[in-house]
Parts: sequence; structure tokens; C-alpha cells
Amino acid sequence: MRLGVLDVGSNTVHLLVVDAHPGARPLPAHSHKAELRLAQLLDGNGAIGPDGVEKLVGVVKDALQAAEDKGVEDLLPFATSAVREATNADDVLARVKAETGVELQVLTGAEEARLTFLAVRRWFGWSAGKLLVLDIGGGSLEIAYGIDEEPDTAVSLPLGAGRLTAGWIPGDPPSSEDIRALRRHVRAEIARTVGEFSRFGAPDHVVATSKTFKQLARIAGAARSADGLYVQRELKRGSLQTWVPRLAAMTTAQRSALPGVSEGRSGQLVAGALVAEAAMDLLEVDSVEVCPWALREGVILRRLDHMGSA
Repeated sequence: MRLGVLDVGSNTVHLLVVDAHPGARPLPAHSHKAELRLAQLLDGNGAIGPDGVEKLVGVVKDALQAAEDKGVEDLLPFATSAVREATNADDVLARVKAETGVELQVLTGAEEARLTFLAVRRWFGWSAGKLLVLDIGGGSLEIAYGIDEEPDTAVSLPLGAGRLTAGWIPGDPPSSEDIRALRRHVRAEIARTVGEFSRFGAPDHVVATSKTFKQLARIAGAARSADGLYVQRELKRGSLQTWVPRLAAMTTAQRSALPGVSEGRSGQLVAGALVAEAAMDLLEVDSVEVCPWALREGVILRRLDHMGSA
């Protein structure tokens, strides 16, 4: 059947259409994206303002039309941290449902981490052993660890690249004082969770997902997206430590000229790099392998599992 997953994230609203059935690998058929940056549209009270809600409704309507055009039979709509943490989340969800008919499922941070972990486990298989998975979104950082398809432990921290950029480093380029303050904040937040993972021992394989890690790996020398899904892509901590001060000294325009860095994401790459560096350092990770599957694929795989057991 043809499935569609509608991901209302902190940076983008992304419709991914796949051809899938239980027991088979989902085959991508169509992708429809719109940059919305909900994490940066919150007002002083933490609410998504009228303009942001209006834009969200319009983007969801466009995604619905794209899903219809592509013959989607079953749509799986969900929202992550930007909607989850908005003080007017219930009103936003009600407005979206009233005007589009779409009832967004709001995932908890732990659910995000578990579903992303499932996707990574299916991608690498059982031979990967104990997995540690890192995912940096626009609104949050997810970390999960385990040997099965369900992680032994999973946490979600409010350390998304978009959120931190808007709240901590407004300059272009950001000031050294703001960078230092953000670095301290990020490391203190991650350090509180290190014990939850270290008690399970060292992982056999460390994996990173998300656009942030993909872009950091690319500027550090990893293969291009055009080279295909199955090319191994790694990001080493040493390379990242070299790039962090270089990225912080650049303007947004200069970063967008780097290989693999999109103009829309270049503004928040410094914050994402600081989070990636801190996580790898505090969790004593020398390198991560970038996985092409993440949360959206995890949602699809969970749906297929439920279909197969029905």
C-alpha cells in the first residue's frame, strides 16, 4: 500500500510517501517539504502566534493535496517538540483539525527517541550490537541506547538547533560571549543524563541521524547525498572540534556556501555543532556513523508492524 507520513517538525513540515507492506523495506515514492520554523515562531509566552498557526494550516493543506495527488491510502500525521511545548498546543491542534481534518498525534520526546532508535536498528540490523543513537532536531536532542528494537533507555532534551539559535546566539556571526554561554548550557544539560547511558557499558556502534549531523559530516568530508544511501558516512569528533570555532566565526551566508549546507539551515548550524560536539565528548564517542533513516521511517515501520500483527 502507499503510506504517507506527515511530520510537523520544529524546522519543516515534511510529507514522505512510501510504498510499503509488512515485512518489506519501505520504498520512498515522493517527498514534499515546506520550511516553517515553528520553533522560532513562538512568542514571549511560548505560544505559536496567529501568523504561525495560519502558516501551519496552509502548509498542512498543501501536504494533504500532495498526498491525494500521489494516491496515499493511509496518512500518519504527527508533531514533535515545537507543537508539543507550545503553551497553546491544544488550540493549535484544534485549529488544524477544524480547518484540514488532520488530527496531529503529538509525540513525546521519549517516543521520538524510541521511534528513531527503531529505524536505526532496522537499518543496521542485529549485527550492529548495542546501539547508541543521537538525533538533533530543530527543537530537541534525542539520545537512545539499547540492544533490542526497543531501547533500554531514551531521553529527550530541549537542545534543538533552531530553539538554541533563537534563544542564545542571535548575532551573525554570533559573539564569542554568546557562544561560550551556549556551550556551558548545552554541556550542563547533557551531563545530567550521561549516567543513564554509561551504566549500560560502551556501545558497539554509535549512530547519528538528522539533517544537522548529515551537514556536519558533509563539511567534514563525508560523501555527498547524490552518492546514494548506502555509502558509509562518518563524523569524527576530532574533525568536529576543528570545525566548531570555524563555523562560529562565519556569517550565515558564508556557512551556506559550505558543501552540503542549505541556506535555510545555515543559521542554526553553529548551535547544532555545539550540541553534537558536546554529546560526542561527554558520551566519550570518537565517531558516529550517519544513518539515512530516522523518525519518519520509525513511524512507518511501527505502523507496518501493527498491520502485520493485525
